[in-house]
Amino acid sequence: MINVTKSYLPQLDEYVHYLEGIWERVHLTNNGPLVRELEKQIKSYLGVDHLLFCSNGTIVLQMAIKALGLTKEIITTPFSYCASSHAILWENCTPVFADVRPDDFTIDPEQIERLITPNTEAILATHVYGNPCQIEAIDALARKHGLKVIYDGAHAFGARYKGQSVLSYGDISTCSFHATKVFHTVEGGLIVCNDPKLYEKLGLFRSFGHRFDDYFDVGINAKNSELHAAMGLCNLPRVPDLIEARRQRFGLYDAQLDFSSLSRPVIQPEVEYNYAYYPIVFPTEAKLLEVKAALEAVQIFPRRYFYPSLNTLPFLKERQSCPVSEDIALRALCLPMYPDLEIEVIDQVCEIVNKVS
Repeated sequence: MINVTKSYLPQLDEYVHYLEGIWERVHLTNNGPLVRELEKQIKSYLGVDHLLFCSNGTIVLQMAIKALGLTKEIITTPFSYCASSHAILWENCTPVFADVRPDDFTIDPEQIERLITPNTEAILATHVYGNPCQIEAIDALARKHGLKVIYDGAHAFGARYKGQSVLSYGDISTCSFHATKVFHTVEGGLIVCNDPKLYEKLGLFRSFGHRFDDYFDVGINAKNSELHAAMGLCNLPRVPDLIEARRQRFGLYDAQLDFSSLSRPVIQPEVEYNYAYYPIVFPTEAKLLEVKAALEAVQIFPRRYFYPSLNTLPFLKERQSCPVSEDIALRALCLPMYPDLEIEVIDQVCEIVNKVS
């Protein structure tokens, strides 16, 4: 069975080496030495000064909203995983959906500006499939209107824009280290900011708002364990090689797929891409479903990522129209993509897609 993603695992003896140290120290969680070492190494890799390793990629979005003091409207994208909009709703804010650009599926700055009201407090934008948003335009809007910017970089680890990590932009950037990501810690997340005071606040939020017996704020439990950090320490040095392996497979898809009826999102200029996913867009939803069924018949399981468009979720109080996102969500399909994906499988996938589409 071939799934759309597959988790990279290091050599078992390398992971066991870290486990032996954990057993010796009997320090399993609560900001242990491996967590601190992983944070140090990720800071060096990303070129940032302030970050926290946390328990998952959703809770860091909630922490970002809380730490920035947001209580009203947050303009966000409908073309993302549900964690983006769920975090806004969970923190009792109102998501306002701005439609996306048709070429790269990231949130459209022109649509953002059209939706700004006196109740707008922030923009929460997703770097789609690891492809960065229109960062300068979004940041210019934020400065013009006095808004905060949160970037959901769940897919963006290892991606760079103009020589900087994509995660270094905005008031706060977040990332997921879920097992299916380019870099993973089995479960985990990251929150990055440039403000030392905001970093201190986020550090308190991660651990119940207190240090020892001194209480400073209302916090939650967003800590991660030494066992998860150990996986991260094994995997982090492999990231450049993993991205290169993904790049090669991405190129094979590009070379073999027939784009006379297909398309894929445009990777923006000045981006060093991480090749997190391989999405293609069909001319109709019916054709997507036909190709999906043909692949599943031979035990190859692509994924409709992202589907549905988040502005159409049934529990939203109001329906907001986002025609570009709604259309793309019906026609976008991610093909299998991971570092050790067999070349023969890529050949087979391309053959079926070309034949059926």
